[in-house]
Amino acid sequence: MDLLFPEHWKDYELLDCGDFEKLERFGEYITIRPEPQAVWEKEWTSNEWEKKAHVKFVPRSSSSGDWVKTKKMPDQWVIQYHPLGLKFRLGLTSFKHVGIFPEQAVNWELIHQSLKKMTKPKPKFLNLFAYTGGASIAARKAGADVTHVDSIKQVLTWANENMQLSSLDNVRWMVDDALKFVKKEIRRGNKYQGIVLDPPAFGHGPNGEKWKLEDHILEMMQGVLQLIDEEEHLLILNAYSLGFSAMVAENLLQRFAKRHQSELSSGELYLPSTSGVKLPLGVWGRLVK
Repeated sequence: MDLLFPEHWKDYELLDCGDFEKLERFGEYITIRPEPQAVWEKEWTSNEWEKKAHVKFVPRSSSSGDWVKTKKMPDQWVIQYHPLGLKFRLGLTSFKHVGIFPEQAVNWELIHQSLKKMTKPKPKFLNLFAYTGGASIAARKAGADVTHVDSIKQVLTWANENMQLSSLDNVRWMVDDALKFVKKEIRRGNKYQGIVLDPPAFGHGPNGEKWKLEDHILEMMQGVLQLIDEEEHLLILNAYSLGFSAMVAENLLQRFAKRHQSELSSGELYLPSTSGVKLPLGVWGRLVK
């Protein structure tokens, strides 16, 4: 199993983490946010954190909270992932996120490189649970025909902003439940050369459909594997769930890999911090052919 982290971020830096929090720099602004995986002590003192931070997220419940600013900063700002020329509008949301998962830059690089190498002139790429579209715009940058699926309309609007900021166009936006969309694509007989999915531990579709990772991941993967072009493909499964092993991702993909001579790999994503601590941020499994 491989441990992977992004190496080329200029506009992002994990400064320190611990005591269930993380201190991060997004561009010129520094945030303090909750982090359930950071069960160890902070390397830096709380006083050092407070001196550096522009804003801190204070939870009100398990799903929402408030941002408390300690220095002047905007509610929205733009950062760039320079290696691919991707731009992202960030914002202080009520659910602790700012609009990007920085560790996913590892996958953006792989998606861009893999799609560029494919023999098909305009490979078809599907992004499920697609959020604000980092993988979608990386694929579009590579010239792919991109379909972006998320259940929240406001998130698709945000992803569309990121596409335009990155000077790209023609992504197909779909407000839909990911599992329902996959089943419809199977019935239509569609195939994709690239698929990435990053399912949450818990979630809801646009019509209240319930998603629980352990209950639905097998059905989802069985469907997704029917959509993959068996001759040439890249499939990435990400899972951020406490206690979820990379071996689970590997086991879900291994039968397909053996049947179609696809290269299978798995591992963890993490972010190294300036203070020296490593923050684990989910597991992954990949099929490449």
